[in-house]
Amino acid sequence: MKILARVEKIPGGLMIVPLLLGALLNTLAPGALDIGGFTEALFKDGAMAVIGVFLVCMGAQLPVRAAAPVAEKGFAILIGKLLAAILVGIVAGVFMPDGTLWTLTPLAIVAAMSNSNTGLYAALTQEFGNKTDRGAVAVICLNDGPFLTLLVLGAAGMANIPLLSFVAVLAPVFLGFVLGNLDPDIRTFLKSGEKLLIPFFAFPLGAGINFRDIASAGPSGILLGFFTLLLSGGFAVLLLWLVQVLSRRPKTRRNLISGVAESSTAGAAVATPAVVAAADPSMNSIVETATVQVAGSVVITALLTPVVTALFYRWQMKRGIDPAHEYEDPALNGAVGE
Repeated sequence: MKILARVEKIPGGLMIVPLLLGALLNTLAPGALDIGGFTEALFKDGAMAVIGVFLVCMGAQLPVRAAAPVAEKGFAILIGKLLAAILVGIVAGVFMPDGTLWTLTPLAIVAAMSNSNTGLYAALTQEFGNKTDRGAVAVICLNDGPFLTLLVLGAAGMANIPLLSFVAVLAPVFLGFVLGNLDPDIRTFLKSGEKLLIPFFAFPLGAGINFRDIASAGPSGILLGFFTLLLSGGFAVLLLWLVQVLSRRPKTRRNLISGVAESSTAGAAVATPAVVAAADPSMNSIVETATVQVAGSVVITALLTPVVTALFYRWQMKRGIDPAHEYEDPALNGAVGE
């Protein structure tokens, strides 16, 4: 039936098709997977565990000499995404008469635009990027959780949360990195997991999405999704491009795919408004509105980020910019199908 071949013809198909199936099932029959046993553990609750294994496999493919390029990319796209969130949040909260931008609250803007879907990023850079693109997840995981939102909005006192979140994401990557560099056979053994595991965490991620959230979020949630996709992703790409220009990298090696893959909002960001309000009670009145708006951004970006990333990859390739040949050292490249 050539199911796999057909799925892989779709941009980001290994990620987006299972994700959409999971979301469709959750929308039409929300309790269908609540039957316990292996079914519920794998297809509803298993995303984080499978992503953890995926990160071990990914980390094992990073040679020691990839550390500098990984840090360069990771901090460029992390800071670019954060700058976009800050600028749009300031426009809404400071320059708009009612403190909102087309009904979007600064809390929702910063929560959605400064956060990113780590699993989606890892899957997209596995399909369209190289080892340094995938390795940058060790840096961008800093935006997991409410830390950057709290920082930007000026709510202090919860600095321990981001540190723990950072360590929690970095540990599997670091474990794979150490094992892969200590034993090349382990690196080879874990290599297949980078691609094999994508559908198995994509489906449960989708099973946490409900298409009705788009309707409940209304135009403001959809608008926030496009802001996140175009502005936070755009700033990430812009800052990464600037770093590469300043380092005098040849035009044909200015691979920007990691910036585009970072243009999403993680599902966990839906809880950020409530966390921020716990630190700053003055925001309690807008928590419900902000939560719904962030949920809209989660759904919109989950659907569109893979498509935009695939289109951007094709645009790069037409201009001779192949992520598989970004570096002179072959050990730093390694795209799918190598």
